Amino acid sequence: MPATTPTASTVSFFRPDQLAEVLDRHARWIKGQPGGARANLAMADLEGADLSQRDLRGARLVGARLARGRLNGTNLAGADLFGVDLRDADISRANLMQTDLRGARLRAADFSNANLKGADLRAGTLEPGGTARRGAGPDAQDAESARQIHKAALARLQNGLTAEGGIPTDLTGAVLRGANLADADLSGAVLQNADLSGAVLSGADLTGARLNGANLSGAALDGTRFDKADMVGTRMADCDLSSTRIATAQMTRPIDSMGSEIQRAIFDHERWIDSFGQRGQRADLDGTDLSRADLRNVNLSAASLRGANLSAAALTGARLMMTDLSGANLEGANLMGADLSGANLSYAVLTGADLTRVRLGPAAIKDPSGRPTGRSWAANLMGADLRGALMVGTCLVQANLSDANLDSADMDGADLAGAKLQRAMLPGRPPRRG
Repeated sequence: MPATTPTASTVSFFRPDQLAEVLDRHARWIKGQPGGARANLAMADLEGADLSQRDLRGARLVGARLARGRLNGTNLAGADLFGVDLRDADISRANLMQTDLRGARLRAADFSNANLKGADLRAGTLEPGGTARRGAGPDAQDAESARQIHKAALARLQNGLTAEGGIPTDLTGAVLRGANLADADLSGAVLQNADLSGAVLSGADLTGARLNGANLSGAALDGTRFDKADMVGTRMADCDLSSTRIATAQMTRPIDSMGSEIQRAIFDHERWIDSFGQRGQRADLDGTDLSRADLRNVNLSAASLRGANLSAAALTGARLMMTDLSGANLEGANLMGADLSGANLSYAVLTGADLTRVRLGPAAIKDPSGRPTGRSWAANLMGADLRGALMVGTCLVQANLSDANLDSADMDGADLAGAKLQRAMLPGRPPRRG
């Protein structure tokens, strides 16, 4: 039995001997032996637990916390994983056929070579009246607890709700290399920056999914549906798209489609940077429409992009040190891993942007020959709109966040050492300070 009984505000905690007993009775239940009982680990706190190679077919894990857990090779076929937390977990080679993973938190989990055939990865809501409502049966207590835990953390995505009103399943940055997702329902799922290279997605439904920055190179896409999916910055090398439904997907705008003036400005700017100002010239792209632009790994450090429209742009790995982005629109932009040290983002719109592991600390000031002067310039986010932004592991050392709106932002592991937070609206849970 669990050490505590789940209520609307608590989770279950298991001692090692209690967990071992639950798993032993489940094994007997699977084999039809006397004394067996289906494992009920709903709302259990099992963070970091080693459940590798276990047979957990049909287990109840509604809302369970298994972040950083080990489930490699585990048989979870038909298990109820509704709203489960599997962030950073090792689920490689696991069997998840026909599992219910609606509304799950799967960020950065490793699903390499896992079998997710027929899994339900749609949005899920445990809110009364939602599309995945459980009703008032035995799951009602679990539903309320899971709702409390997951609503705040996932409601930030896609403006908090999918078209159907559910909390989207979060697979941001997940590793799904070689995974079998044939016939899986991933409609509305968030797969931003996920690695799906070599995965089997035949017959999968990715309608309305968020795939910007994802890698689908070499994936099997026979009959895959991408209707209205966000595919800005999605890599699809060596993919056969002949039998996919992709016509209504939102795709990247390559730089060479944006006109010669923009192309020339970016080219000249990179020459200006590489020559320490001796050749080319600094880019002035104030007010330019760069929405959905593919600007991955571009170097626009010290460029002027005041008031530019970079909404939904692909900017992963971009170098934007000391760039002036004041008043710019970066709504939904993918900036994962970008360097914005010393950048000016005052009053910029960054709602729903992915700033995971972005550097927004101070930039070292150098002399005209490129030598450090010993001085630095802090990033400026005064008055920035960061509602619902993903800021996991983001460096905000000494950043000016005065008057910024960080409501519903995910700031897990963000470093705010020395940051200015006067009148800033922070998330419900205070971020960790470095």
